[in-house]
Amino acid sequence: MNSPTPDEMSMTGAGPKRFPVRVWLICFMGWMFDFYDLILFSFLLIPIGQDLRLTEPQEALLLGVALGASGVGGILFGHLADRYGRKRVMTWTIGLYSLGTALCAFSTGPWSLLIFRLLTGLGVGGEWAVGHALLQEASPSHMRGRASAYLQTGEPLGVGLAAVAGLLLTPLIGWRWVFLISSASAVLAFVARRHLPESSLWDRQKEEQLSPIAALVWMARHHFLAPLLKGFLLGVFKLGTYWTCYVWLPKFLQNQFHQPIGRSALWILTAQSGQLLGMLLFGHIADRYGRRQAYTAYSLLTAAALYLLAFHWQELLPNPALFWSVMFAMGLGSGCTAGFGALLAELFPTHIRNFAMGTSYNCARGVQFFPGHRQLGLGAARNTQTQPGEHHLGVASPAASGRGPGQRSLFSNWIWPAW
Repeated sequence: MNSPTPDEMSMTGAGPKRFPVRVWLICFMGWMFDFYDLILFSFLLIPIGQDLRLTEPQEALLLGVALGASGVGGILFGHLADRYGRKRVMTWTIGLYSLGTALCAFSTGPWSLLIFRLLTGLGVGGEWAVGHALLQEASPSHMRGRASAYLQTGEPLGVGLAAVAGLLLTPLIGWRWVFLISSASAVLAFVARRHLPESSLWDRQKEEQLSPIAALVWMARHHFLAPLLKGFLLGVFKLGTYWTCYVWLPKFLQNQFHQPIGRSALWILTAQSGQLLGMLLFGHIADRYGRRQAYTAYSLLTAAALYLLAFHWQELLPNPALFWSVMFAMGLGSGCTAGFGALLAELFPTHIRNFAMGTSYNCARGVQFFPGHRQLGLGAARNTQTQPGEHHLGVASPAASGRGPGQRSLFSNWIWPAW
């Protein structure tokens, strides 16, 4: 009988025995600031639009371009991490998205801002897969689901931090200073370079790494294209619901509901509190009852909350407690994104893991650029006399209509084998 490969040992429990706290902490900080830099623009859109005199189509393009670039970044840095190592490439991605954020402070118009947002998106797309692959390869097999969920909790914390900085700090110091201060996340790249250990599993198999084309050919020959496509489709529907809400919601609450900045920030923070709890619970639920059941339950909750926001906003808005409850439920359901890291990492062997994870997840995030751009374009084309929730939230929450990603994501849960 052949002895197990290092990859097989890692995935069957013969690998690490203790939770890698240091690896988790550095990857967690990288992901939190990754998401902070990505979403911050949504909270600064109104003052930026006023200062640079942006049109609504330009705003839509700028909102979506970082999402589109994240798909390219996921493929590019996923391959580089498989070739040059997780640790080294993570420092590159953190430095790149921090640089893009800093340069946004010096934007003089939509085109310069577009270029700087592209840089941010490239770095953001690369960091996710590198961090998750590194943590999964360093974690015991029985803790892999929880490790992924704990890492993903950096997402709602990053959004909450962006809400505070964008909605509360901006009126005091201006959006340019907010961007400049936010670029301090670059310090984390130096911390990672000094204190983050390289994946021992990658180190043992680094000679087996493949180019992107060779990786795709290998995946086709060994029947890994189907899991890659399924991961992409699951991401499209899950992330479609998420980004449809959070990218457009800050401006929607202020412009369409005429809510003050402070209240909009509280509502966003309420949703993020729900998402944080949902993520912390998701790892335990998925490990105990299975990934499919956990994703389905969370998708049902998200779809119900979006339905109430889209079609019953007039009843909810006068009652803050009810509105906050629905926002909390929407965030709680969004916590299913905590499972992507463990799910994708377990599907692919080490020598293509980072490339496959980065491609499936970040391409799914990248295509959100297209529906997002269409949504804001439709909103701009409609008559401004239309009732607020009638088209903006209706378009921005397609899950409530039965045609959107909320319902389609329920179907996508069942194209997977049972775990």
